[in-house]
Amino acid sequence: MSETTVLHVGGAAPYDVVVGRGLADQLPRILGKEVQRVALLFAGDLNELAQPVLDALVAHYDVMALGLPDGERAKNASVANDCWEALGEAGFTRSDAVVTFGGGATTDLGGFVAASWLRGVRVVHVPTTVLAMVDAAVGGKTGINTGAGKNLVGAFHEPAGVLCDLDLLDTLPAEELRAGLGEVIKCGFIADPAILDLVEADPQGAQDPTSPVLAELVTRAIRVKVDVVVDDLKETGGKDGHPGREVLNYGHTLAHAIERASDYTVRHGEAVALGCVYVAELARSAGILAEDVAARHATAFGCVGLPTALDAGEWEELHATMKVDKKARGSQLRFVVLDGLASPRILAGPSEDLLRSAYDVIRAGGAG
Repeated sequence: MSETTVLHVGGAAPYDVVVGRGLADQLPRILGKEVQRVALLFAGDLNELAQPVLDALVAHYDVMALGLPDGERAKNASVANDCWEALGEAGFTRSDAVVTFGGGATTDLGGFVAASWLRGVRVVHVPTTVLAMVDAAVGGKTGINTGAGKNLVGAFHEPAGVLCDLDLLDTLPAEELRAGLGEVIKCGFIADPAILDLVEADPQGAQDPTSPVLAELVTRAIRVKVDVVVDDLKETGGKDGHPGREVLNYGHTLAHAIERASDYTVRHGEAVALGCVYVAELARSAGILAEDVAARHATAFGCVGLPTALDAGEWEELHATMKVDKKARGSQLRFVVLDGLASPRILAGPSEDLLRSAYDVIRAGGAG
């Protein structure tokens, strides 16, 4: 797919998600003429890759570039405070804007800084990874981590626009691209089974940054998220029994616990793959999901090299972390599960025995 695709996100604060190649020149159009100063928040190792974005901005605005720590190390209150101090020293006002350039952690942190500075300034995301394109950059969720868990502090703050420049994936390490497919394949199970067909038919094309297969997968996954977000911006619930925005957290309850237990050395998409295989087994064991659909989880994630069996982490630690998951209600754990392809629902308060037995299956590598 060489053409540019524009996905419109409706709602109270509408914006466009643009998917294509060579998109940096579109930044001034999205930011608008009213903006005078722009803070470019970028992952620290992306200086050279960010140059086209910086060039597009300095031609129109007074630009302050702020390098951030790499990965999840950027997502804490100390880094956010450093950004606030820099914005204050530069005299940023509500008519100024933030542009993020980086992966999901950069987008989460930069979006939170924009949401919290003067109670909200304009932000445009330029995600540089598959994960950020299909997940963090779209939907307006921002956040930072605390010692208790991931994304426990944050705000809803819709961007003014998102530029998913597929050229940026050409230099993405193969393992990072593969990890991003964890979120893409998740979208196949919860809403768009054509994603699963594409991945299973051409797993190599799915991992090739120049492939039309990957371009279609990214676009389809973004469309899934856009459709869900438009109906349920602030995760208050969907219609006719659909979990609403909560469905996007399919597999994430265990995934976030795995990330924390590994001190974030397990990539998010890898953890999501494990979490999805886990909840598929949980639903199968509870008599909700058919055997073949549960088994397909390990097949779909595994065909692109994502993990489908745990080889680290202890149940007691993971279970304790799951209890402070954002979806929990009091002491009751709640999971997004499937009762069929693209048919999600909530499973509330499964028994301790059921939770543990599903864990034992994926720990042994026998899911499905």
